[in-house]
Amino acid sequence: MRVETMHIRSRSAVKFLVVLAAAACLTFGMNLASAGDEDEGALQRALERFVSGEGSAPGIIVVVARGKSIDVHTAGYANLESKRAIHIHDHMRLASVAKAFSGAAALSLVTSGQLSLDDSIRQWLPELPQTWWPVTLAQLLNHTSGILDFSREDAFLNALFASLQVPPSPRELLAFIAGKPPSFDPGTQYRYSNSDNIIVGLMVEAAANQPYEEVLKDRVYHPLNMKRTSLPNDSDIPRPYVPGYEVKENPPSDVSKFFAAGWTWASGGIVSTPADTILFVRGYVGGALLDQKTRAAQFQFQQGGKSEPPGPGVNSAGLALFRYETTCGTVYGHTGNTAGYTQFIAATADGRRSVVVSINGQITPERDETRFAELRRIYELAVCAALRRGENNGDILGEKKDILNLP
Repeated sequence: MRVETMHIRSRSAVKFLVVLAAAACLTFGMNLASAGDEDEGALQRALERFVSGEGSAPGIIVVVARGKSIDVHTAGYANLESKRAIHIHDHMRLASVAKAFSGAAALSLVTSGQLSLDDSIRQWLPELPQTWWPVTLAQLLNHTSGILDFSREDAFLNALFASLQVPPSPRELLAFIAGKPPSFDPGTQYRYSNSDNIIVGLMVEAAANQPYEEVLKDRVYHPLNMKRTSLPNDSDIPRPYVPGYEVKENPPSDVSKFFAAGWTWASGGIVSTPADTILFVRGYVGGALLDQKTRAAQFQFQQGGKSEPPGPGVNSAGLALFRYETTCGTVYGHTGNTAGYTQFIAATADGRRSVVVSINGQITPERDETRFAELRRIYELAVCAALRRGENNGDILGEKKDILNLP
């Protein structure tokens, strides 16, 4: 949809929307199993309350996988015109969940010996500012680089509004902060920054001698049997897709194609489906792409590092992965939000129990603290449903192939 057809009333309203989206990402009522379970009932009721609230997203989907058991819950609508529910094969923008994909690509190259966690920016990208040279791959992946976030710069926002549908190159995204040194000594503090994952993507390209998305295809999509995931440069979203809505408008306006994905690239540009995303999180967290040494390094967590927006429970930061300590147990994953979408993915350390929560509206603590508290409660209920006892802990790729449409 072209920008001029959108129902946003003022430039200031749009700018507020994009500031939050850029800073964050730049962060089925069909039940297929165990419909009568108490946890499932509480989760479904929470979904229904959430979408009925004023200023909430029109629709939500929650996928809960426990070994061979897959439950799919929805409430509300994927599309306000058709009134259909969100489907497990519908495409959406993943926002900052894309940062986990950059971690998967980079750590796969660490496993193969093409990169090292101690490799510095100077080794692979000497054309970047010298004040950034000492920063290592590990510091980029756990957001302790100190490199400023390009998406928070006024110059970036001005450029974005001037060219919403034609993004710059990834290196040009970093040009918005090129004259600024790290805000602290690398490795000494935690500060979430979209710039980190842009640089990770560039290091991946340099080490693999391939375009970044080709590395994703070879090392992430294909090994995990993901067939509906991509990294577009434009604003197009493959069909079928869930429109993303600006929920602060009345009626909500479709902003799913408001800006081109290239404006966020490796920090937020991935487009995927709940079915593919559940495959990703179980494989990524479960270690399917990494050797034991690399995975052990990834699972070193620092207190005080939280995803943006926060996930459930107590958040801690690892390498392109967050630990979420909930009332029901601990899971690992990532969150994301951008114009029109909010995402949460998580899995147990073995990958066998996993959740994906996707909504077609941008809900953050800054935009609506009350509604976001409800959403975090849904995250917690979904995690509890995934971690409950007594379920088959087998391989999700076994008897449920028909649900995920796998060969």
